[in-house]
Amino acid sequence: MNLFTRFIQAFEGVAIAFDAIRANKGRATLTILGVGIGVFVVVALSSVVHGINESFQRDLEAAGPTSFYVWRRPIGMFQNCSDADACPERRNPAITLAEADGIGELPNILAVTSHVGSGAAFKYKDHSLSTGIEFYSANWTDVDGGDIYPGRSFTHSENAAGARVVIVNDKLSEKLFGDSDPIDKDILVNGVQVRVIGLYHYTASPMGTPTSAGGGDSPKAIMPIETGRRHLKLGMRGNNLIVKPRQGVTLTDAVEDVTAYLRGRRGLKPRQVSNFAIVTQDALLGIYNKLFGTFFVVGIALSSVALMVGGIGVIAIMMISVTERTREIGVRKALGATKGVILWQFLVEAVTLTAVGASVGLALGIFTGVVIRTKWPAIPASTPLSSIVTALLASALTGVLFGILPAIRAARLNPIDALRYE
Repeated sequence: MNLFTRFIQAFEGVAIAFDAIRANKGRATLTILGVGIGVFVVVALSSVVHGINESFQRDLEAAGPTSFYVWRRPIGMFQNCSDADACPERRNPAITLAEADGIGELPNILAVTSHVGSGAAFKYKDHSLSTGIEFYSANWTDVDGGDIYPGRSFTHSENAAGARVVIVNDKLSEKLFGDSDPIDKDILVNGVQVRVIGLYHYTASPMGTPTSAGGGDSPKAIMPIETGRRHLKLGMRGNNLIVKPRQGVTLTDAVEDVTAYLRGRRGLKPRQVSNFAIVTQDALLGIYNKLFGTFFVVGIALSSVALMVGGIGVIAIMMISVTERTREIGVRKALGATKGVILWQFLVEAVTLTAVGASVGLALGIFTGVVIRTKWPAIPASTPLSSIVTALLASALTGVLFGILPAIRAARLNPIDALRYE
């Protein structure tokens, strides 16, 4: 059979499939809905994960390829920590500002940024809300990917003096000031009057790593860490450090220097476990990949269930189509149609049904990515070509797997019995 004949038969199969959809609207809707949901989950999930991947990579790049973090306790601990004996890391002492200063004086270290995340109540005239606030040392802009305009960040002298100044991000400015200029306006933070000196525009990751100062799509503020200690009763137990090595210094050397300094300062003996945690970007990526890998597997499982529902719909419609067209199959076989021709025609019909569902799911998935990217700019959701190809192949495979049984049944019909069918 030549290629042109195959093309004609495929075209006929597509036309017959659409006739079957019109004739069996209920079952066709079930099929399209099932396949559509499955493809939608794959495409939408891929779009979001792809966008977050890019944001997370930008966030790490903003801190610098060799930057790392010093935290009070390790991250990624999933065991039950309700009992302190089960999680001795809970007893680890806080990372102090004096330790941050000491690390900053090490020959191989360029900069150290202290950071504590918290929450606060904000008020300006009759506008008020409670949201997140980030406290930093003055060099926080060295490890953050955002921009400040109009206005500026706070200086080292302002941080040392505990100056009552604050930087607000776009969302917080919108909530408190509407369209008006926030610069030099006085607001209340937990009842303490502070002055707005800058408007922060967030461009980093929404993952909550220490460099994501602006909080993505959430209203947030940034203040000097000393201001928080002196005027807002900020506890330092959650203090963590972002450490940036000097150019040419390897990550391994920098980590070893910081580890040796902290262990020596804390008087730890060689056999004692470190009572602090150094977290590299590779470790963050590992935890991130594990988290989103699990998330993605769950999404694939859900989409598989939806495709299964669509596949059952394919079997139902195609079985009905075979039964209704038994005499037609008999006539075609009597005129010389082979089993392969009949099999091919019904497989084309099945794949056409799933392709319609895939097209609906694909359109909805891409649209969802556009909506997320528009509404939450911190997540630049986009649909990679690989996801589109995977979704289409999955729908085609569903059509073939679930359409093969009706197609085989049609191909095996005895032409004489088929011609006698009423």
